[in-house]
Amino acid sequence: MTGEPDLVDDLLDAWRATRPDLDPGPLELVGRVIVLAKHLERSVEAALAKHHLTLGQFDILATLRRAGKKGGLTPGQLLQSVLLSSGGMTSRLDKLEAAGLIDRGPDPSDRRGVMVALTQKGRKVIDAATATRFREAAESLPPLDPAEREVLADLLRRWLNALAPEPAEVCGEPAE
Repeated sequence: MTGEPDLVDDLLDAWRATRPDLDPGPLELVGRVIVLAKHLERSVEAALAKHHLTLGQFDILATLRRAGKKGGLTPGQLLQSVLLSSGGMTSRLDKLEAAGLIDRGPDPSDRRGVMVALTQKGRKVIDAATATRFREAAESLPPLDPAEREVLADLLRRWLNALAPEPAEVCGEPAE
């Protein structure tokens, strides 16, 4: 161990004492990632609250913003990008539309379909929220030098690719 013991070390020591027949070693990584994820999610939610957005709403608006001038995305395309259930997507789209951040209109390529697009207000909100989100991410980085961050990013990428070979949205969350 190179750093000070943390709460995961305490948990591992307790398991080793309680169940010496089991190897809690994998929790050194998995446990820390879970704790970090919860901390980072709270930090992101607090930053986005300044824009009256949840992480799930931000995810949808950011996906639409990255779609550029394509004229919008179908709910199915959004669903693939943000990893939500269709019910979760509908609820979020309803709230975003009520707030004037998105419009739903006819899909020109499918008369039965719907296209979702940012409104002018939605674009302003997501642009401001994205700047806040990027700032928050930078402030959440661990105290590592650039080379260490690159190594950590590579290791996490390998782990993520081993678990989820399909492309996944960075900010996705489960349905509400």
